[in-house]
Amino acid sequence: MAFSSCLLHSHPFVTLPSSLNLPSLSLSSKSLKPICSVPPHFHREILALASTSPSLSNLSPSPPHFTTKQLLNAIRQQNDETSALNLFYWTYKQPNFKPTLSIYEEIIRKLGHLGSFNSIKQIFEHMRDSNCRPRKGTFLIFIESYAKRDLYADAIGVLDMMEKAFGLKPGSSSYNFLLNFLVDGKKFKLVESVHSMMFTRGVEPELLTFNILLKSLCQSHQIRSAISIIKDMSNYGLVPDVITYTTIMKGYIEEGNLETALRIKEEMIAAQCPPTKKTVNVLIHGYCKEGRIEEALNFAEEMLVEGFRPNQFTFDCLLRGLCKSGHVKYALELLDLMLQEGFDPDIFMYNTLISKLCKSGQNDEAMEVLKKMILRDCSPNTVTYNTLIGNLCKEKKMEQAIEIACIMTDNGILPDVYTFSYLIRGLCLTKNHNLAIELFHKMKNKGCRPNAYTYNILIDSLCLSGKLDGALSLLKDMESSGCARDVVTYTSLIAGFCKNKKIEQAEEIFYQMKLLGVPRDKFAYSCLINGLCMSKKMEKAAELMDQMILEGLQPDVVTYGSLINGWCIVGITENASRLLRTIETKGMALTPQTYNPLIRAFFEQKRTKEAMRLFREMEEKGNPLDAVSYNTVFQGLCSGSGPIGEAVNFLVEMTEKRIMPESSSFYMLADGLCALSMEMEDTLVMLVERIVKMDFFSENEVSVIMGLMKIRKFQDVFANMGRILKRRNPKRRH
Repeated sequence: MAFSSCLLHSHPFVTLPSSLNLPSLSLSSKSLKPICSVPPHFHREILALASTSPSLSNLSPSPPHFTTKQLLNAIRQQNDETSALNLFYWTYKQPNFKPTLSIYEEIIRKLGHLGSFNSIKQIFEHMRDSNCRPRKGTFLIFIESYAKRDLYADAIGVLDMMEKAFGLKPGSSSYNFLLNFLVDGKKFKLVESVHSMMFTRGVEPELLTFNILLKSLCQSHQIRSAISIIKDMSNYGLVPDVITYTTIMKGYIEEGNLETALRIKEEMIAAQCPPTKKTVNVLIHGYCKEGRIEEALNFAEEMLVEGFRPNQFTFDCLLRGLCKSGHVKYALELLDLMLQEGFDPDIFMYNTLISKLCKSGQNDEAMEVLKKMILRDCSPNTVTYNTLIGNLCKEKKMEQAIEIACIMTDNGILPDVYTFSYLIRGLCLTKNHNLAIELFHKMKNKGCRPNAYTYNILIDSLCLSGKLDGALSLLKDMESSGCARDVVTYTSLIAGFCKNKKIEQAEEIFYQMKLLGVPRDKFAYSCLINGLCMSKKMEKAAELMDQMILEGLQPDVVTYGSLINGWCIVGITENASRLLRTIETKGMALTPQTYNPLIRAFFEQKRTKEAMRLFREMEEKGNPLDAVSYNTVFQGLCSGSGPIGEAVNFLVEMTEKRIMPESSSFYMLADGLCALSMEMEDTLVMLVERIVKMDFFSENEVSVIMGLMKIRKFQDVFANMGRILKRRNPKRRH
């Protein structure tokens, strides 16, 4: 319910719900008694406890001569309920001693800190019987003690206790104090109820009350109600202050509405209400949250001119924004400025920066940040080291990764499952499978239990290297160790068996997934479909895609591409053409990998015009044509599927786009030109000159080739160019 309604006399809030079960804080004098008896020697023990206060420890045991200040210090030093109460009751029994309000408040504060709420009630009874009248602030200590232990209903009950047991009517300051704790604890329904209680009891709200309610509404995503409550402030002769405006701006920003927050800022300035540091930080956070980092920096600069000085929050916010936007270079510059200004990022900010540097390939800079962390007494944690190790392993820099792992252990930080997993991944990427397996076993022996990620790395690597028995052995190990096998595990196995032409076993694993309740995603389906296509089992592949669609999984362009390639392999280009058009109707972007198999198949069937039409179609649609696409066409034209002049013209087109021809196709064209007539030699010379001018050849290689051309040693030219082209432009196919 909107808070604004309670400010209109005709629409009060509902009363406190009965479900609160507020405690009945009756203060019967009959219950007044110490929690435990005070032993005769307790005076000496008290003095011993207070030994940190020299003036108190030097006092004569009897009669006691100590000041209120010394007693307060002694109470603060107690670590348990019994000691605190024994000290209080012992002092109470001393002749000519009467506890002051400050002593009562200190014992209440200490007991509240210890969570001894029943004892606090006894102290209040003691106060009443001793005619020591508590002030409103005394009850705030009690409220705070309850709130800090999330006992919000009990905290609300203290307001009743104030009025019923002590005749103190809670004012707006008491309600504001309680409301603040309720908002901080995100007890928004209780905020409504307490505010209703405040209204019902005739306590007039202050500006602070409204600001607290605004904070509650904004945090509970009731931004419209928050705006209404601002309008109701005028009914009480109140006008919004900078806290009001800042709170509502923050509310809009959290809702993702920065533009409205900026309009509120303009309203605030028009109302001659200057922004505070918190206001500026809220808006900087808003810009960064929406990825508008340049505007955030510009705004910060504008505010600097007006006297704003950034604090820890400002720097953290801008650093996070720069990292999120990928501007790690500027983030490093800001980090230096931040350190110069005497502010230190926390471990999370350092880790974020190191992570972004690693992802952008700036390993040296990441190491520099690590050094700064250590120099600034911010100890790197497991996440810090794992980020560096994981990135180095990904880039196959195993020596450096192992060095960081050694530094990590030297600093007393034990490697966890991710440390081992990253190192195992790096060893697999560098083809050190035996070392990876050895590290895997050492990891287990050290008591670090591998997770699914660890197993999947090894299984995938073993499958890719054809070690299928080893992969299956790890699968059994996963089962026996109680580690859940997921879709990634089985997809790796399916891919491995398909790659090694063991399609029946791949199918068995795929159907085993269903029996084990492992969900089969589109990657598992696509993997098996591709394997079936490569094995020329097209009917099965087509049926599997139909099953995939029935299970609610939509094939992507890669899955369709596998089927197109499969139909082309078996020579049924009509089916491949239909699938190509199906992809178009589904609005998917056609890629060269989708077109190339069909273009190649048309050339193989001597359907040159259809192949060239498809190539030009791909070109016209703006698809990024790659070297494989051009070489597919060039090879087709050179294989006798069209006039040799067409192949020459196409090679000229390739050189204009700086695409190097494959050596076998060029040799085929050159051989054909030489065989035709002497007139074709000039064409051949022109083609060779165009190719060697493409900066793929060294000066020495160009000199050798052109020298051979002058003396018409064409076979030697072809041999040299073939070697160079093969080395510089390895054959690729998709």
